[in-house]
Amino acid sequence: MRTIAYYVIALIVIIADQWSKRLVVQQMEIGERIEVIPGYVSILSHRNSGAAWGMLEGKMAFFYVVTIFVVGGLLYYFYKEAKHDTLLSVAIMLLVGGAIGNFIDRVLYQHVVDFISVWIPVIDYNFPIFNIADAALTIGVILLIIHMVFEEKLKSKVKS
Repeated sequence: MRTIAYYVIALIVIIADQWSKRLVVQQMEIGERIEVIPGYVSILSHRNSGAAWGMLEGKMAFFYVVTIFVVGGLLYYFYKEAKHDTLLSVAIMLLVGGAIGNFIDRVLYQHVVDFISVWIPVIDYNFPIFNIADAALTIGVILLIIHMVFEEKLKSKVKS
């Protein structure tokens, strides 16, 4: 895959994230809920001035600095090491897109717009409200873990 195609992944995440958040902000009141799959999935207009689960609420300067360093580090690693590894490159660009998507919110609004609400009845758990950037970050981390597991297995086979 050409290097530019990986950057397109991050761009798609950022555009989809910002478009969906803008739609929620313009069309819904905070706290308003629209059922998508009644009892399981809904769109719930919410604002979060922290990180996941509301941690570090209001620490915007911290988020700015961390995001700049993380995105810079990810792009450097992509450029130096990862661009020839498809799985790793996709994971990194999902992380970059997700981080930038939430960074834009923090810069513009001093909070992140969250809106996807999921109820998991099997374990009676209301998952924290999230957005497309958060989903991209989560998928990126999962892909990184998969990459590390397979790379470790490959290294152990080569040693044998």
